[in-house]
Amino acid sequence: CISIKNPLSDFEIREKVVFNPSVHVEQMEESNNNTREPLCHFTIKWEGSKKRSTIEVLDEAAIKSALKKIKKGKRGNEAEPPRKMTADDSGSWVPVLALECRGIKPYEFHPMGSEFVVISEGGVKFESDIDLEEGDWAEYDEENDISVSVSDFESKFITI
Repeated sequence: CISIKNPLSDFEIREKVVFNPSVHVEQMEESNNNTREPLCHFTIKWEGSKKRSTIEVLDEAAIKSALKKIKKGKRGNEAEPPRKMTADDSGSWVPVLALECRGIKPYEFHPMGSEFVVISEGGVKFESDIDLEEGDWAEYDEENDISVSVSDFESKFITI
């Protein structure tokens, strides 16, 4: 769940937009040239805009391609591909998702309970009701007699 805005306007925003990264949205045909835009995961048409704006959740191949282009252009960004977070990542920023945004600027991430899976050091999976909206979550792994927690969760969007 993310909040987005029109990069060309300070007034056009949509808060808490939900889209499913495993479901593609087929865009409508452009009437003037009878072509279809590529599939995406979210689309919106801002007021006064001629084209639809899109968000595409990048798969592994698309991420590799995008990172190659960045390195070739030597933009100076130290971009890394998304990966799973581990206990060793405490206090560090970890890329967990890559989006291609056209005509949309995401500005806030809103964690939802079904987006995260936490695995205890003992291997027990916690998959439901992981609410990080306040930045903290805690549970107890009874099998291994250990507490499990996520604290000070923060998110940010970076542009590469």
